[in-house]
Amino acid sequence: MKRNIVIATVAAIALVGGGTATALAASGDDESSAAAKKSSVQLKDNDRDDDRDDRYDDRDDAKENTTEVKAAKVTAADAIKAALANQSGTAVSAELDDEDNGGLVWDVDVLGKGSTWHSVQVDPGTGKVLGSHTEQDEDGDAKRVAAALNGASTSAQDAAEAAAAKGTVTSVDLDDDGAAGAWEAETSNSKGAESDWKVDLQSGKVTADKSDSHDDSDHDSDDDDADGSDD
Repeated sequence: MKRNIVIATVAAIALVGGGTATALAASGDDESSAAAKKSSVQLKDNDRDDDRDDRYDDRDDAKENTTEVKAAKVTAADAIKAALANQSGTAVSAELDDEDNGGLVWDVDVLGKGSTWHSVQVDPGTGKVLGSHTEQDEDGDAKRVAAALNGASTSAQDAAEAAAAKGTVTSVDLDDDGAAGAWEAETSNSKGAESDWKVDLQSGKVTADKSDSHDDSDHDSDDDDADGSDD
C-alpha cells in the first residue's frame, strides 16, 4: 500500500480529540496518533524474522492482505464518506493501514480550506471516526492537488466505488504526476493477490495500471543481465 500525496513538513500540528486542540512543534513522527481511539479491529502479529527465505515473502504478503480485507467491514467509499462528515473538504486519499499497536484503520486525507490538510482515522469495523489531526501545508502540495482536481467529475469516493467492481479496495489516492491526472486504486482478491487500477477523473472509467508490473519486469531483467555478466 502507498500514498502518492506527500504532506510537507509543517510548522505546527493540531491534535483534535475530546474537543481539545494542542499545538505541537513539527517533527518527523506523527505524534497525533496518541489522540486517536483504539480501533475495534485488532490484528495478530504474524511477523517472522527479517532473514526469512525470500520465497515466503509473497505468500506472507498475500496472507496479510487476506486477513486485513476480511477484517475490514467498512469499504473505502464508506470510510471516505465518514471522514468527510467529520472534516469538510475534498478527500484525496484513503488507505487501509495496520498501525504499530496492531489496530487496523482507514487513513483518509482531506484537503480543507486554503492549505489545510486533515488526516482522519476511521474504524474499519464500525465506520466511526477514531481521531483526526490538522496540518498546514507549506510546500504547495495543496495548491497542486487542488489544480489537479479542478473540474474533475469523479471524486475519491466515486473512484473507490468504481474500483470495487474489480475487488476489495484497500487504497485510493490521486495520481497527479502525468499530464492526464487520474485516481489510483489498489484492490485485493479473496486470495490476497493485489491489483492496481487507474480511474479517470472525468469519466470514472477503470483501467488496469500496468506501470508497477512493468517496473518489476525491468528490475528482474536488470538482475538477469547482472547475473549473466558475472559468469
